[in-house]
Amino acid sequence: MASDLFEALRRKVPRSKFQSFLMRDWPYLLMLALALAGVARTSAGSSAMSTYWVVIAPVFGIICVAEHWREAEGPQARWQLVRSQALHWLAVMFAMYLVFMTSVTQMMNSDANALTLLTVLALGTFTAGIHASAWRVCVVGAVQGLAIPAIAWLETSTVLILLVLVVLVTVAVLIFLHNPAGLKGGAGPA
Repeated sequence: MASDLFEALRRKVPRSKFQSFLMRDWPYLLMLALALAGVARTSAGSSAMSTYWVVIAPVFGIICVAEHWREAEGPQARWQLVRSQALHWLAVMFAMYLVFMTSVTQMMNSDANALTLLTVLALGTFTAGIHASAWRVCVVGAVQGLAIPAIAWLETSTVLILLVLVVLVTVAVLIFLHNPAGLKGGAGPA
């Protein structure tokens, strides 16, 4: 099978801890990246985003099945895994569809729409990890859930963050222009 070949190649090449982490956990990082990209795109404008969100759900389902496939013993257990994940992600897709209904989208702005979809996806990811006994998938769902208030705060505090960054850059430039040698040599003579 392709996953066995991938596993054999992964073991033969010596890698750093970071490279090993990326090789082992890339599907979960992909799940996070896809979810956050969907929020960013939906916040910018929700036109034609229903397709994106509906495609993410089966991708997440495939990752959940792949995570637990080796531990499932026998064809009956594997069929149960596939069936439960398929039904689970169909329910998540239906919930996302409900968010995209015209009457719902007219009541919410695009930011609220994006955060609602991320909430549905986070809950779906976390519970899928529970069903598949895949703790890493649960962690992805938890991180997605924790990202919801962080994203909401960032969206409302963008001007404040920009102002703080401008002040910090201005102070750094003034210090550098006033005493460029002070950055390299320390405090200097007293």
